[in-house]
Amino acid sequence: MVTNPGVYMEHEFKVYVGIDWATEDHQVCVIDGGRKVIAERVVKHSGAAITELADILARLGDPATTAVSIETPRGAVVEMLMERGFALFHLNPKQLDRFRDRHTVAGAKDDRRDAFVLADSLRTDMHLFRRVRADEDDVVVLREWVRADDDLAREENGLTNRLREQLLRYFPQALQLCPSADEAWFWSLLEAVPTPAAAARVTTTRVAAVLARHRIRRLGAETVVATLRQAPLRVSAGAVEAARVHIGMLLPRLRLVADQRRGIERSVKALLAKMAAKEPPPGQESEHRDAAVLLSLPGVGWKVGATMLVEAGQALAERDYAALRALSGVAPVTKQTGKNKKGRPEMRRAANNRLRNANYHWARVAAQTDARARAHYAALRARGHTHGRALRSVADSNLRMLVAMLRDGTLYDPGHPRKELPRAPGQ
Repeated sequence: MVTNPGVYMEHEFKVYVGIDWATEDHQVCVIDGGRKVIAERVVKHSGAAITELADILARLGDPATTAVSIETPRGAVVEMLMERGFALFHLNPKQLDRFRDRHTVAGAKDDRRDAFVLADSLRTDMHLFRRVRADEDDVVVLREWVRADDDLAREENGLTNRLREQLLRYFPQALQLCPSADEAWFWSLLEAVPTPAAAARVTTTRVAAVLARHRIRRLGAETVVATLRQAPLRVSAGAVEAARVHIGMLLPRLRLVADQRRGIERSVKALLAKMAAKEPPPGQESEHRDAAVLLSLPGVGWKVGATMLVEAGQALAERDYAALRALSGVAPVTKQTGKNKKGRPEMRRAANNRLRNANYHWARVAAQTDARARAHYAALRARGHTHGRALRSVADSNLRMLVAMLRDGTLYDPGHPRKELPRAPGQ
């Protein structure tokens, strides 16, 4: 699920439910408009128990006038209640912590109190919550692939760091050929030439075969052999053998992770193409058309486009520029005090890190490949802005342009007169 702030009239809801979500048990508190607790219970995380919870809530009040507050915007509880017609609202855990302070200044915390605070805060401050909506099936699948790729990327980085660490023990000259040790041809080379002793015996023909199999043309076999035959470190035979065995265990895992990431990339690209080609039903917004507009922009590849769709889908669907720049960390934060009346815009730390990274890479690539973004970046740097601040400004400009294009339903055209939303304050 993805969410967006909204303002709701008090009379729309008569029953307020707070659910303190957990892995095994969920604490539920139900109150009425007068803050009276009308039900409390612990719900097991099972299909039968969650179904029973939906039945109980339906008996306590009409689902159309029942508002449910929960810290997580997705999951079995959220999906079941939304399917039954309840209005779901999401609250950031940090905001819940602040609401808790309104009920106790002693720092007390327990599941029952948190469930009540969620329900009561929804009753009094619904405008600060985010309404949860159901995602399309394609977006749910896309989110899983994108986040799985993030996990695999971290795993791959850890494995390559371990590989480099082992090579530095006894075979550092090999890293001159591939300093990051993250390329498949380098892994094949290490299998063919695992030690300095093997490098002294290997032929250029065998090395050339490895390079040809991986289509490596930037290095010649003679250069590779000469590099591997540089004077080795003087270490014991046991240390060399131990490192060789360790590397032998790392390489299959590296290949597996790399293959899985390539498979995810193919799947994501295919799904994005499907989403971009599919037209929404008449009169309805859809992430599918949004995908076509987003992917037409310079600097947006499969990873950036998919991340934007799954992490900011509701903001994109509602063309909410302010929400997009806040979620992405593009909007600055100004802090003022009694002594400092002016305040100085600072980088926003509280943001969706996946969106922040996606917008960073979008702005970085756009500044390299798109004339408009390149000129914008150069002008900001000439005014003394740091690299990071200049890129955030480019990202902000990208988001303004994206929202304008989404509202018009047009694809990116570099020759078209530029149309944007008004600049936000402080930009």
